[in-house]
Amino acid sequence: MTHYTSLSLPPRIVWEPIVRAALLEDLGRAGDRTTDAVVPADALASAKLVARAGGIVAGLEVAAAAFRLLDERVEIEFRAKDGQTVGPMTTLAIASGPARAILSGERVALNFLGRMCGIATASGRFVALLEGTGAHITCTRKTTPGLRVFEKYAVRAGGGHNHRFGLDDAVLIKDNHVALAGGARAAVLLARDAVGHMISIELEVDTLDQLSEVLDLPLDAVLLDNMDPATLREAVSMVAGRFATEASGGITLETARAVAETGVGYLSSGWLTHSAPTLDVALDIVVDDVGPATDQGRHTGLPLQPPDHRPRPPPQPHRLQEGRERHRPERDEESRVGLPGRRKRARVHQVDPTEE
Repeated sequence: MTHYTSLSLPPRIVWEPIVRAALLEDLGRAGDRTTDAVVPADALASAKLVARAGGIVAGLEVAAAAFRLLDERVEIEFRAKDGQTVGPMTTLAIASGPARAILSGERVALNFLGRMCGIATASGRFVALLEGTGAHITCTRKTTPGLRVFEKYAVRAGGGHNHRFGLDDAVLIKDNHVALAGGARAAVLLARDAVGHMISIELEVDTLDQLSEVLDLPLDAVLLDNMDPATLREAVSMVAGRFATEASGGITLETARAVAETGVGYLSSGWLTHSAPTLDVALDIVVDDVGPATDQGRHTGLPLQPPDHRPRPPPQPHRLQEGRERHRPERDEESRVGLPGRRKRARVHQVDPTEE
């Protein structure tokens, strides 16, 4: 089951620096001391990325980047796709190539993948709870600093919707703005004059009295903050379709259905990105598919020590029978008899010089 039909990350130039920064943080000043000491530089390996718990997939491309930024020879075979629901112990992808890059990128890849799958799974649970109500779940700006692009993508992978990405997306006038602007009406009119008609404006209200004062203003949405279901239902009736309605404040999996049944169009939940549990994902080396990068790149079995250090038996001297010399007759094309690829020793015929 896929939860989002038009799911895609922003252009790579937007998010790849985040993965690069995470790798630099992990590698530090000296690199992966453990892997560099234990794993030969020419070793090849394959590893499975496995979802140990069931959930909704998100972040496969991000995880792949963690390996490929370390070594572009790493190849990734996706066995699932973002937005897909999978069961426990599902192989999500297989990474093959230089073993050092796979092991050194493991933690960064799993951190991103587990975090994003966890948010997608939580988003999918909200979507299932709201089914039939006509309401949509949205995230907020309560995201992990630096990871907003990934966390909001994960919300979409689970079937949810994004609120504004940042302060530059849209105008959201909250209670502190209202206080400093001298009232809700003044704040809305100032904002509309400043941003023009292409930018949407949403106003936060937390009482029905506040709502009644702004019903005639040029708003695109109203945020109904911390209202109980009965108050929300009355607020929706008052708006009567003039603009979009959004419920906010304390929206959790336990409260979402009751809020949605009041008729609001959107439920925004910071819980989606700041408290959703990480999905348990792991990387498992495929033991039968590891080896040194020799024999034209084929995996031939990872030695316990590098090939040059393997113990070899001492050479055995040739032993000749006493009084005789070893004779190896010459061979020519005519002496090659039998099946192709096989040779027989040439027979040497001794001629008696007394015979005529």
